[in-house]
Amino acid sequence: MKTTWRLILFISLLVIAESGSSFKFSGPLATSNKMQTKKMLGEKNGKGFAVLELFTSEGCSSCPPADKLLAKIHRETEGKPIYILAYHVDYWNRLGWKDIYSSAEFSERQVQYGHWLNVSPIYTPQVILNGKTQFIGSEESAIRHAVSEQLLTNPVVTLTIQAVTEGGQLKVKYQAVHAANGSIVLIAIILKAAQTKVERGENAGLLLSHVQIVRKLESVRLSATGEGNTVIALPKEFDANNWEVLALVQNQNNGEILAVAKAM
Repeated sequence: MKTTWRLILFISLLVIAESGSSFKFSGPLATSNKMQTKKMLGEKNGKGFAVLELFTSEGCSSCPPADKLLAKIHRETEGKPIYILAYHVDYWNRLGWKDIYSSAEFSERQVQYGHWLNVSPIYTPQVILNGKTQFIGSEESAIRHAVSEQLLTNPVVTLTIQAVTEGGQLKVKYQAVHAANGSIVLIAIILKAAQTKVERGENAGLLLSHVQIVRKLESVRLSATGEGNTVIALPKEFDANNWEVLALVQNQNNGEILAVAKAM
């Protein structure tokens, strides 16, 4: 019997070779990520959006993979309603390396998310999606799946924003429609990309690349009409080519992000 089965196998391989057939194997994880990327790129139609807020630090050895993942998603989904904001927290600075992009304000924002989402203690790297769901920042499959789901929703609130620079200031005009009571407009001034050579701490010796670095975050409470104006002092290094401005409408009762718009 063994000889018979070997003969059958040999003949089958000859037939395949003569017909020019070939096999290509791929892992299930790679296939899953490709399918999720297609969904994020608009394979399924939807009117939703995804705001990914990354809490990170140059002093955290677990953060570089999350930084790379968010940069990858940002690159793959260019032009789609997927927005990334990277907040560099300051509580890692005490371990030997001060992150020049860090701010106590961003650490406080993460603490507030901890209250909204019932997460304690706070940690890095952490990703918050639309103010409603949190992930470890390197959980690629889970983040991609959740983003795909959010893109299929139908937002109730709409937001428009106009911004002009003048004399070192950003003059912003905004309008939010159907926003819930207790909502605010957050205006983020973002550095699109940067690199840092880390000299001390957990990432000593590494050249770290960052994208969508929030350098300033201003909040304005919405009026009854949902429209308003504000003026923000710009960072000294601001220029139109390497920076951008995003606005968010956020419910202050539960943290949910209701709308997002980019200043053109």
